[in-house]
Order: sequence, then C-alpha cells, then structure tokens
Amino acid sequence: MKIGIEGQRLYRKKKHGMDMVALELIKNLQVIDKENEYVIFVKPDEDNTCIPKADNFKVIELGGGPYPTWEQFALPKAAAAEGCDILHCTSNTGPIKSKVPLVTILHDIIYLESVSIFKKGGTWYQKLGNMYRRWVVPPVARKSKRVSTVSNFEKDRIKNFMGLGDNLVAIHNGVGEHFQPVTDQETLSKAKEQYALPDNFMFFLGNTDPKKNTPNTLKAFADFNKKSEIKYKLVMLDYEENALRKILSDIGCPEIREDIHLTGYVVNTDLPAIISQCKVFLYPSLRESFGIPILEGMACGVPVITSNTSSMPEIAGDAALIVDPHKSEEITSAIQKIVDNEEYREELCKKGVERAKIFSWKNMAKEYLKLYEEVYSEIN
Repeated sequence: MKIGIEGQRLYRKKKHGMDMVALELIKNLQVIDKENEYVIFVKPDEDNTCIPKADNFKVIELGGGPYPTWEQFALPKAAAAEGCDILHCTSNTGPIKSKVPLVTILHDIIYLESVSIFKKGGTWYQKLGNMYRRWVVPPVARKSKRVSTVSNFEKDRIKNFMGLGDNLVAIHNGVGEHFQPVTDQETLSKAKEQYALPDNFMFFLGNTDPKKNTPNTLKAFADFNKKSEIKYKLVMLDYEENALRKILSDIGCPEIREDIHLTGYVVNTDLPAIISQCKVFLYPSLRESFGIPILEGMACGVPVITSNTSSMPEIAGDAALIVDPHKSEEITSAIQKIVDNEEYREELCKKGVERAKIFSWKNMAKEYLKLYEEVYSEIN
C-alpha cells in the first residue's frame, strides 16, 4: 500500500491537539510498519525537523495558499500524483473531490451542533473555521471509506447527527510516553526557572474557546483562594492578557489577576515537568470529544478534576474527580477535597497513573494500520 497522510500544520512551531495526534500517529506507524509506503503532505513552516526520517516515509512540502485552497485543491492533486492508494485526512476536514479514497478523522462535530453555549464567544478565526467545516464535513464524511473518531461518545454523536453506518469507527487517542511523574530535581528546577513557576500552584489548561469553561474555572479558583488559609497561584499557558482581564471582569474577580501566572507558549516536551509540580490539574471543560490533557495530568501523577459531560467520564473512569462543569461551586468543592485530604489525593494520583497506561499512541497506530488494510482490501 501507499498511504498519504495529511499533516498540513505539522511544521508550524506552535502545535495544538490535532497536530499532536497526527504527529504521534506518524511516529508510531514508523515503529510498527516497515513494509507499506507513506507520503506525508505538509505545508512549509518553521519546524521542519519534527517528523523523524524513515526509509518508507516520504515528506512533501506542499504550497497552495490558505487552508481551504490547500486542502481542496493542492492536497488531492498531490496525493493522486504520488499514486497514493489511500489518503488519510487527520484534521476534521478533507477534500470534497478526491480521486484517492479517503479515511477521515472527525475529532468532534461541535461546530455542527446547535448548542447555544458554542454559538457565543470564540475568536473570528475560530468562527470562520467552523463555517468552513460546516460546509465541508458532511459531504466528506459521506464520501470517505472510513470515518474515525476518538471516543465512543463522539461516535454516537456523529452517528446520530450524520446517519453514518458501518464506515464509522472509534479509535481512542493516546498519551505521550514522556508524560510521567518527573522527580529529577534538576529537571524540575529548570522548568520552574524557565517558566517562572510559583511555589504552590494549580494548573489549568484552558483557552479562549467557550467549551474550555474558563469563566467557571477561574471563579472556582477565586472562591477557593478566598476561603483557603494557604493561598495558591493558578498557572495557565498561552493565554492572551486582554482576554483574561475581560473574563475576570465579567465574573467579578479582577483582583485575582495577581494570582494567575501566564507562562506563554510551552513546548509539549516541557509540560510533564510543569504538571508534575502542580497541586491540582483543572480540566472541567464543557465539551470534549476525548480530552488528552486528562490523561497527561494522570500520567504525570497529579490529581485531575474534570467534567461529567461528553467523553470525559469515558476517558477518566474512576481515576479523576468528576464535577458538573456548569456549577463553579462544585469545582471549588472538588479542589477543597483534594487539598484537604492527602490520603484521597494520593489514591487519585495512583489510579490516574494506572488509568493513563491503558491509552497509548502505539495502540492507536495499530488500529489505523488495520483500518488501512481493510480499506485497501475493499477497493482492490
């Protein structure tokens, strides 16, 4: 087989969720498959060494303008020219007209759901992206030989929304092997100095997307700190200052800005050393198709607070403290329980480490290799 993999954003310096999934898929396919040929289609950018070299893997830097024109015109043309038997589109969308049979990952269909909390907020870039997906995804999904998604929850949502049948499968994401408890003091100190980490802190992996539930999380943290004798800081990553101040003003807590530390962008390989130093990992999102950060927190041996909605209970199992994310007081109580009860905290940490071991990128890659073989058998 010759398998094309869409990895348009893989060379960009600041990688995010879908980019990391595609990169881990490629790295693990390189380990388990030495026989089939692979062609990775990327857009030229800064980080052009992130994909390891392998004899049966070829990387093509493909121009073609903005995301929509690159995907709809340059990508299918290049895949056909390379003689690909299958084109695997990894980023929630794909070309509507492709001569090469498609396998498409739909990480989620939030952008198709008419849920009021997702209509408001978000940047214009996010809104335009969602408009593009609304136009592209339904015909691409119907045309694809296989549509995969990342949890059984999301599979049910897609099936009910689009009416897809046997061509729809669930393949769980994994967690990077570098996510593990960091105990080496030199590594911890280096991360603390590099990112100016405070001594006592909680960690919140949020962004401007409304589904990340930033207002309720910040309110819960503020309410906890008001009651607690020991004051904590809240560490957040690449968050825009003005956006943060607006949220704090909206929730009536502008005074806690001094308790929030923004690190700026953090390279993925540095995250374990940061997470391992936090008291609590906060991830009470409103809606997730999977929730990789839940596993990253667990794998690093810290207690995780997450939500009782969408896929999160499926991923967390009994190894995280589950709350109603719409109720900030529940998040506050959960923080209090972990901070006050060291025995419970340690039990949660142990369960989390074991739970995270169930999900691996290698297992995910094996599932996709099996899926490629099924599709190839059907079309030949």
